[in-house]
Amino acid sequence: MNVSRRIYAALAATALCGLMAACNGTGGAPEPTASADSTQAAADKKYLSQPLVSEIYTADPSAHVWNGKIYIYPSHDIDGPTPEDDLGSHFEMRDYRVLSMDDVGGKVTIGPVALDVKQVPWASKQMWAPDAAFKNGTYYLYFPAKDKEGAFRIGVATSKDPMGPFKPQPQPIKGSYSIDPAVFTDDDGQSYMYFGGI
Repeated sequence: MNVSRRIYAALAATALCGLMAACNGTGGAPEPTASADSTQAAADKKYLSQPLVSEIYTADPSAHVWNGKIYIYPSHDIDGPTPEDDLGSHFEMRDYRVLSMDDVGGKVTIGPVALDVKQVPWASKQMWAPDAAFKNGTYYLYFPAKDKEGAFRIGVATSKDPMGPFKPQPQPIKGSYSIDPAVFTDDDGQSYMYFGGI
């Protein structure tokens, strides 16, 4: 990995941590107070562990700023019937919903379904952590899902709008057998996908 990629990875991780801290309030633990109303003051503070949204279950987000607006691409879990196991079968993500914000700490908009597993010809279930990219007027959503044989593959879907809806390619990316894609475009315009896990 060359120096510019290492710097980008460190900056991206730092920016995401800062974004999550800023979006969730104080950016750390509340300061102690000597007031008689300390219990109420503590209750009124916003803690780092507060979610951006509580209407839907989300996990493993990637965040991007396009056209001065923040877009967050999380996985979208449901409370399904599958019993918990060591393989993560109970994480039944079936679709993606994109979150958007005009400002850090501002109101979060939950977009409509941006991509559903039923729209992906090769996929059967478990649309886990995605990432997104933008190039030449098109937004790309890179996502893992289990194929019809039960193996995780990575697919790509496109849209002219960062909120979607996204149209999936008919086949997964050739040779992709994993989860958690992360896309990076270097200064020379060359793009890379990092992935890992299963």
